[in-house]
Amino acid sequence: MTTSTRGAAKVPAVLVLEDGRTFRGRAYGAVGVTFGEAVFSTGMTGYQETLTDPSYHRQVVVMTAPHVGNTGVNDEDPESKRIWVAGYVVRDPARVPSNWRAKRSLDDELRHQGVVGISGIDTRALTRHLRERGAMRVGIFSGNALPDEGTMLAEVRQAPEMKGADLSAEVATKETYVVPAIGEKKFTVAAVDLGIKGMTPHRMAERGIEVHVLPATATAEDVYAVNPDGVFFSNGPGDPATADHPVSVMQAVLERGTPLFGICFGNQILGRALGFGTYKLKYGHRGINQPVQDRTTGKVEVTAHNHGFAVDAPTDKVSDTPYGRAEVSHVCLNDNVVEGLQLLDRPAFSVQYHPEAAAGPHDAAYLFDRFVSLMEGQRA
Repeated sequence: MTTSTRGAAKVPAVLVLEDGRTFRGRAYGAVGVTFGEAVFSTGMTGYQETLTDPSYHRQVVVMTAPHVGNTGVNDEDPESKRIWVAGYVVRDPARVPSNWRAKRSLDDELRHQGVVGISGIDTRALTRHLRERGAMRVGIFSGNALPDEGTMLAEVRQAPEMKGADLSAEVATKETYVVPAIGEKKFTVAAVDLGIKGMTPHRMAERGIEVHVLPATATAEDVYAVNPDGVFFSNGPGDPATADHPVSVMQAVLERGTPLFGICFGNQILGRALGFGTYKLKYGHRGINQPVQDRTTGKVEVTAHNHGFAVDAPTDKVSDTPYGRAEVSHVCLNDNVVEGLQLLDRPAFSVQYHPEAAAGPHDAAYLFDRFVSLMEGQRA
């Protein structure tokens, strides 16, 4: 529930966590009320890409970088057609944006799209609290007639939790669309949209791939109707334990042995398709500075993440699955969380992070080349 009001910087706002901790500040963006899961993002740049990432649906994002909005908002960097975050929390918003590409201020954009935010609070203390207590439900309340804290806390505790949430169909395309190859067309890929970012099909198009982006509800018959050389499963929001339909579609792809690549939610879908479980992380990985090791090469990459769930697969052995042998290919060096899977007997792999990486880093861009190599090998 929001009302767009100019002069929001002077309007009081309160952030209330479900464990009762409260932060008071000023309204930023739209004035009103919003609820979601409180998470923090450690990126120093790329706030526009973060805001428009569909994987943040129903999450209130806390920015750990103190200064946000310095470069304003442009029309080139959004990853989708709208802002998806449920709320936005910053410490020190820019008073005046300064960048040659800026079309408007971040504050104006948040207000225009009805996104309720809060500024002027100690985001470092809030981040430490979430690291210690874990991601939790939160509400942001702003306006001159705020309810009492007991009422606000009760409303936060009535909000839905992320665990058990089935959200991918809410953010995915409703109709199939095609991103043409740049230059000579070499391959056709069917991409199942579970919350895809715009840069992802672009990275494939740069490699001569024509990408058919399909709705999250697409069936295996829909996937193979485009005669794909490979199949891609995207990132997306929600609890992978609810994603029975994408899992069944992926299993059909594995049965046929078509080259397969998944990222983020797609990695969790592959984990489930192979028979592994998934679980909710305490506070997740979000930002563009997460260290991951590719265990197949030993190389360490700095990577872009946005996930609150992970695959429960053994990192110390090769596992037998209904589709042959599988192993953990990537791990996070901060906490040893599974960050990638690969099949050894079929052309399929996935990673838990974002190799398209707008706004960077680009250490993991080679994964698209690895996907191309699988399709070349299958064709040969």
